[in-house]
Amino acid sequence: MKSLLQVSPALGIAVVSIGCLIPASMPAQEPAAGTFTIINITGAGTAAYEGTVAESINADGVIAGNYTDTNDVSHGWVRATDGTITTFSYSGAGTGIGQGTGGCWGINAAGDIALNYIDSNNVYHGLLRTASGAMHPFNAPGAGTTAGFGTFPESINATGTISGYFTDDSGVFHGFVRATNGTFTIINAPGAGTASGQGTYIYGINNSGTTVGGWIDSTFGEHGMTVASNGTITNFDVPPDEGSYGYAINTAGTATGNTWLSTQGASGAIVTPSGTVTNFNVTGAGTGGSQGTVGFGINTSGNVTGWFIDSNTVYHGFLRTAAGAISRFNAPGAGTTANQGTYPVAIDSHSAIIGYFLDSSNVYHGFLYVP
Repeated sequence: MKSLLQVSPALGIAVVSIGCLIPASMPAQEPAAGTFTIINITGAGTAAYEGTVAESINADGVIAGNYTDTNDVSHGWVRATDGTITTFSYSGAGTGIGQGTGGCWGINAAGDIALNYIDSNNVYHGLLRTASGAMHPFNAPGAGTTAGFGTFPESINATGTISGYFTDDSGVFHGFVRATNGTFTIINAPGAGTASGQGTYIYGINNSGTTVGGWIDSTFGEHGMTVASNGTITNFDVPPDEGSYGYAINTAGTATGNTWLSTQGASGAIVTPSGTVTNFNVTGAGTGGSQGTVGFGINTSGNVTGWFIDSNTVYHGFLRTAAGAISRFNAPGAGTTANQGTYPVAIDSHSAIIGYFLDSSNVYHGFLYVP
């Protein structure tokens, strides 16, 4: 979403050490201790739903994300391990409200970023930004060219292979894998619906080329899946759950996401390469329709991060180790009313976690959390 480069020193960074960030009203369960670095990019807006979002982190601790300025236009940014921040915008991105360069969904070990940009017609396009700052736009074959449709990269692996999905001009989802030579493999799961809002989507990819995502059937039922590099699909559903979702996958082929049941909300999910699902729930998670536990990032050790949504629909972070121990955390300054709170989205090999939070004024702030 985000060619003129701006390099600036670390701006608007605050470091906060914490002992326990879980409100006293929550049940006691392994409260997390650690250090937060709050990231606010200079130029980010401070009105509701403006601000800074951290979206991905690589093994070296380089972080990528986007920010929305005071005109509601998005721009990309990269934070080096020494705290230096580089902001960038793609020359073909629109400059109107809701347009720009954004959605820095994936960064690999080399520092290459997969993201997208929104043009002046509100069409979404893929973008590869290399570690040197070169930008290469792309569109998946068949991607729609009307407002709100287009190409949505989600992840990039060590070889530079990008995974994601696109929406066609009928509003149907299709997964894709883009090789480093620009060749696309389109993924449509058997059983995926072909009406608007249905189809196949891909999120994470590991270094072996195995992807994770899901598909929406003709009744709008959701099904999680992994797809091996040879095209073999492994579905994961956990009856009587009414929906399964896959978001991230590690080098061993273990994925994370969630399942959903209307009577108990979301449950976090860990999925083995064979498709076996282990569910987990964080203490304090609500059981309503928009509540529960969601696994969103997984590292090489099998540690999972994500969020849980309490009975007041407030978001909180968690870290679940491969052994099953769960700690919980809230970013300092996170809001405490419905849909505010802490949203962890990725975890590196050292279990450093990045994400964002919404404060009490609904402004976004990025964070780096080191347990």
